[in-house]
Amino acid sequence: MPKDLVKPKRQCPGDGYEISISICKGRQRVHYPKCPVCHYRNETVNTSSALTKEDTEETNLKTGNVRKTIQLSSNQDKSINLKIFKSYDIRGVYPEQINEYSSEKIGMATVQFLKSVNRDVENIVVARDIRLSSDSLAGSLMKGIVKAGVNAIDIGEVSTDATYFAVGYYNYDAGIMVTASHNPSNYNGFKLCHEKAMPISFDTGLSTISEYARQTGVPVSEQFGKIIKKEIINDYKKYILNFANNIRPLKIVIDAGNGMAGKMIPIVFKGLPCEIIPLFFKLDGTFPNHEPNPLESKNLRDLQKKVRKTRSHLGVAFDGDADRCVFVDENGQEIGGDIITAVIAKELLQKEKGATIIYDLRSSRVLPEEIRKAGGIPYRERVGHSHIKATMREKNAIFGGELSGHYYFRENWFADSGIIALIEVLNILSSRNVPMSNLIAPLKRYSSTGEINFKVDDKDKKIEQIAKRFKDGKIDFLDGITVEYKDWWFNVRKSNTEPLLRLNLEGNTELIMAQKKK
Repeated sequence: MPKDLVKPKRQCPGDGYEISISICKGRQRVHYPKCPVCHYRNETVNTSSALTKEDTEETNLKTGNVRKTIQLSSNQDKSINLKIFKSYDIRGVYPEQINEYSSEKIGMATVQFLKSVNRDVENIVVARDIRLSSDSLAGSLMKGIVKAGVNAIDIGEVSTDATYFAVGYYNYDAGIMVTASHNPSNYNGFKLCHEKAMPISFDTGLSTISEYARQTGVPVSEQFGKIIKKEIINDYKKYILNFANNIRPLKIVIDAGNGMAGKMIPIVFKGLPCEIIPLFFKLDGTFPNHEPNPLESKNLRDLQKKVRKTRSHLGVAFDGDADRCVFVDENGQEIGGDIITAVIAKELLQKEKGATIIYDLRSSRVLPEEIRKAGGIPYRERVGHSHIKATMREKNAIFGGELSGHYYFRENWFADSGIIALIEVLNILSSRNVPMSNLIAPLKRYSSTGEINFKVDDKDKKIEQIAKRFKDGKIDFLDGITVEYKDWWFNVRKSNTEPLLRLNLEGNTELIMAQKKK
């Protein structure tokens, strides 16, 4: 049968098989559960328009034939929920806020944005985590990318840091990771980066992408791109192991939280002498054991118990996409991200005196103090990976760290990697040959509250009131308000998405901290 007479087919959101238009229309009539999130839902039962628009487009996607522009209905256009475009990524509840329809449009809009900044765009890396909706969203995302005339390089299920690796190592034009990171299983989203793994945040592109995505006219390239599968695991493993330096046979408990660390850690550590005691390595997008958020203390309990029970040297918990991690010492005690940043920074500064280290402004005073002691230059920055990465590039900083467990390396295209951070900590434990608790004890000389959230009606007004009340302190407004005194300091900053202010306070002693917290 000639290709132009082949009956076009469709796919229900999340299904791995095609159905005919007649079955599709029949499902619409009986209100099939997936119809509300499908971009065919507003078409009439008369299929003539579909045959000349969406379905012909499907055929052209396979044959490479020319198409120009498809006009989408206003009802379909409204399904792009602008609330999913956050400060640093795209994220929302599936399928109510983010679905296959929005994913395809975001794929096309991303290409449109990249081309608008005067760049020749040929290849965009697409990766995904193991959330139940990730395969389907990645498929529709790649569909949008190739319709816009660019190749989608499909690297499969990997960690976010492996996505950054693929973009940087193979010199691709951009990358998109399908993940909702540490959020619960009903969420999903996208993390985007330019070439060389440079982040695309709301201020540097996501706002423009959101505008393109909601347009009624979707520009389709005269020549479609291709979906190209690429295996990166062997190159990724070799690359990561380059960071390892005479690691001893240490015993480590690793909690993968049923996320991507469960795939990546066994691959990397096959080449190292460590004994890995795995917790929740089975890939499961429902995250049945605990949410993939190691910043929540309740999610560390299993790890802490296992470390103590097995008398391990160290424990580490990863988030869902394995780009960040939280450490516990051999006693199961949680170690703050600022302390780990200090430990790694001191080690790296031994190799490059005078180098710059970037840290987020919530960090303990101990961090800049230790950086200076080690001969480095501490540089304080706003919270958020896009801010940290941009400043690292500007200052050519060798390393950066956030309280949230993100660790950034110049030799990793200034991008974050929880696995490289773990390798660096193991390097240090191996060379020092002391327990982790001994290594960090001198760094725990101040007392902090941790981050405390409180609701307010008017965030800006509250910050103004704080500035007036503490006007005798040293004040700056780099990110919210920071007020410093000789024996204590605090920062209050706004939540980007909620009516909340976030407080971090530190005192020179436990007593001072407790008094000022009141």
